[in-house]
This record gives sequence, C-alpha cells and structure tokens, in this order.
Amino acid sequence: MSQLRARFSLYRPAFSLEIDLHLPGRGVTALFGPSGSGKTTCLRAIAGLERVPGGHVSLGEQVWQDDRHFTPPHQRALGMVFQEASLFAHLNARDNLLFGYRRTPAHERRFGEEEVVELLGIGGLLSRKPHQLSGGERQRVGIGRALLTSPQLLLMDEPLAALDLRRKQEILPYLEKVTTQLEIPVLYVSHAPDEVARLADHMVVLDQGRVLASGALNDVLGRVDVPAVFADDAGTVLSVTLTSHEDDALSRLSFAGGDIYVAQQPQPVGAQLRCRVHARDISLSLSAATDDSILNRVTAQIEALAPAPTPGHVLVRLNAGGAPLLARVTQRSARALNLAPGMTVFAQIKAVALLD
Repeated sequence: MSQLRARFSLYRPAFSLEIDLHLPGRGVTALFGPSGSGKTTCLRAIAGLERVPGGHVSLGEQVWQDDRHFTPPHQRALGMVFQEASLFAHLNARDNLLFGYRRTPAHERRFGEEEVVELLGIGGLLSRKPHQLSGGERQRVGIGRALLTSPQLLLMDEPLAALDLRRKQEILPYLEKVTTQLEIPVLYVSHAPDEVARLADHMVVLDQGRVLASGALNDVLGRVDVPAVFADDAGTVLSVTLTSHEDDALSRLSFAGGDIYVAQQPQPVGAQLRCRVHARDISLSLSAATDDSILNRVTAQIEALAPAPTPGHVLVRLNAGGAPLLARVTQRSARALNLAPGMTVFAQIKAVALLD
C-alpha cells in the first residue's frame, strides 16, 4: 500500500499549521485534537482544497503537490466525506451514488455499484430523494458516492459530527465495514475519542496546529506526555478474543496480559473484539487482593509516570504482557505505594467498554 506524505507550513494572524507526516498506506489514521487544532485545515490541504504554498503531498509515487507542481482536487485519486452529506436535492439516492461513478473511466473503477450498495446497506433507499432520508442514511449515501469514484485514499472530515447518538450508533458499523473490507486507506478527522478508539489503527494528535504525537493507536493512547488532549477520556484500547461464555452471565475476554470478564456478549466464542479501558477505571495494588469486589485484575509493569491533567493525580503507563494500559491514581496514592518505573503491580480494572 502507498504511504501518504504530507508537509505544510501555514501562517495566519490567529492560526498557524506546522505539519510533517508520514502515514501508513493502509487502515484508518485518525487526525485527533480539539476544535481549532488544525485537523480540517490539514485534511483540506491534503485534498488540495486549501492551497498551501511550499507544501508537499504525495501518495506513493504520485506527487500531488511540491515546489513545482500542484494537482487540482478533482484530479487527485481521493474521495472526500464531509460532516454533511451534501447530496444533490434534485437527484434520488441512486443517481447521487452514481454521480462520480459515471465520470470515472471504466478501467479505473475499483468498486461496483452492487458491492457498495450491499456494503452500506442502502439498497432500500435508492429511489428516495435526500429529503426522504435520515441524517445517517444521507451520510451512508455520501460515503457510497465517494467510494464509487474509486479513490486510492478516502478523507473523512468528522462524518458523524452532525448526527445524534442514535444515528452515530447506526452508521458506525457501516464505517467499520468500509474500513475493514475495502483495501483503501482512510484519513479520519475527529475530536471524539470513542470514534477514534473504535475505528482507528493509527493516530495523529494535533494541538494548535502542531503534531503532538503520531503512531500506532495504542502507542499514542498510552503515552503519558499528551494526556491533556484526552482529558478525562485518557485510556487505551485492547484487542481481545472472546474465549468463553460463563455460567454467571459473563463472557471471558483474553488478551496478551490475561483475562477480563464482562457482561455476557452476543458474539460467538472466538470472536475478535475491541474494548476500551479508561485510565480513571484502573486502580493499582502491590498485592493480588481477593477480598474485594473487583473482578478484573492483571499483572503489569510500570513503564512511566507523569502528572495527569486533573489536579492531584498521576498517570501511570503500564505494560501488561505487551499490552499497554494507562492508570490514573492520586499523587497521594502514588507516594504511599512508592510507585516507580520497573515496579510490578496489579492493575485492577473497574470497568471495560466493548467497542461494538
């Protein structure tokens, strides 16, 4: 897969952007950060919608911008999905879907209409006009329209931001199918940690136009030097296998660091799942206590400590059999336990959120 390279320097009276990224040519890369951090500007510059003199954009061997050359947006092999689907009001869903497909030479088409319609579950919507569709349905048609241009890169600018929680839950499974079943790299802008945790493989954290961190999802989520961006949502994502359904309405999930138990899940034994563990939901102990109600306890080694963004707390990065965890404890507890890098502790996990 072709690696994406993007480098920009943009200076304005109230905003500046300094970006130099080498991003993987497969999977989902999330551009994450608070409002005003530069996420959308970066995405628009990659698309060619924001022209930044002196910038560089390339996808593999294709150079879209450098000191001598600028490829206009419509000539870049990319698809773009915005917050609003912006469907043509006078066309039905099928004609909206096929708008770019009909303009793509037959030999360049990577996906077919039936394939995309089935993938996004929009077969029953094709005869409807945009005003007859819900927000989530419009967005699915918009995603399908972008895919049918057969892009080599899909850019998504907060595609769920305009949807309420119910519609977000409706569309997230379709986004997962797009990102896992189609071999197309996705650059996904979001300021919602739950979306990033569920969809992303790689992550770039932006703040005030600068890159604070870039790398594999858990390598970034588990860092203790960029917690302020995540605030109370600091935590890591575990890739787990559902290994058994227990008699007491629990399911056992196994990962590199051991086993954890959650409320019984509908998936079959052997299913590969993602779950999220917040730093606020992990406490630390020096002994494997068994006289409390905490069900999930794994052995871990302390790798690093740093002040947390919440006053009076410390963030502790843990290694549980190769899986990163992040715990947030009070400074008083850290002193009382004499926590330090290299120590072995027991991470007591009070809550686990399945990302399904």
